[in-house]
Amino acid sequence: MEQHGEGKFNKMAKKAFFITIEGLEGSGKSSVINFLKNSLETDGFSVRFFREPGSTYIGEKIREILLDRRNKELSKHTELLLYLAARTQMIEEMLGNSLSKYDFVVCDRFFDSTIVYQGYALGLGAIVEKAVKLFALGVNPDLTLVLDAPPEDGLKRVGIKDRIESRPLEFHKKLRRGYLQLAKKNPRRIKVIDARGSLEDIYAQAEKIIKQKMKSSKKRNKPR
Repeated sequence: MEQHGEGKFNKMAKKAFFITIEGLEGSGKSSVINFLKNSLETDGFSVRFFREPGSTYIGEKIREILLDRRNKELSKHTELLLYLAARTQMIEEMLGNSLSKYDFVVCDRFFDSTIVYQGYALGLGAIVEKAVKLFALGVNPDLTLVLDAPPEDGLKRVGIKDRIESRPLEFHKKLRRGYLQLAKKNPRRIKVIDARGSLEDIYAQAEKIIKQKMKSSKKRNKPR
């Protein structure tokens, strides 16, 4: 598993299995997270959930700025810095400590979103990976699930679109290509789920991948 950055959390006694959920807008991330919550808690595991950007008071305020369609003047470099700030605040205030207290920590987006959205689709390139590495503070997911589907499908499910969702279709197509390229570069950590089918099929794929990863990592017994 690749490592992103070093900081005060990378040497702590890590207990939790850290899962991040990635994907395009309207890909079904919220549904998968709710499924994981019910499934893992039913099996007796302690679970903590986070979302990016957000989860903290400061992070939620940053989220409002990032998603507000009125903020048309927000530059892509400022956008990058705001996402990094929200993540670092979440790690230092909440997520870092949660990794030592819970069996599972699940996050709706993490640093892969920054690499794909700002690095690939907005064209900021290598500077993004360097920044992500610095501000991840040594925190790395054990497993990342990428929900993959044509962007047109996901955008149809979105009601009132925010600043990111309302970007041109070509931007969202770049996101999909970026996620698939990232998965090829990190095949041990990032697993792609075909999100074109039913929710039940998506849940089954997610559950199978988690079981396989848990078994291979030998960090803990299978969820079921």
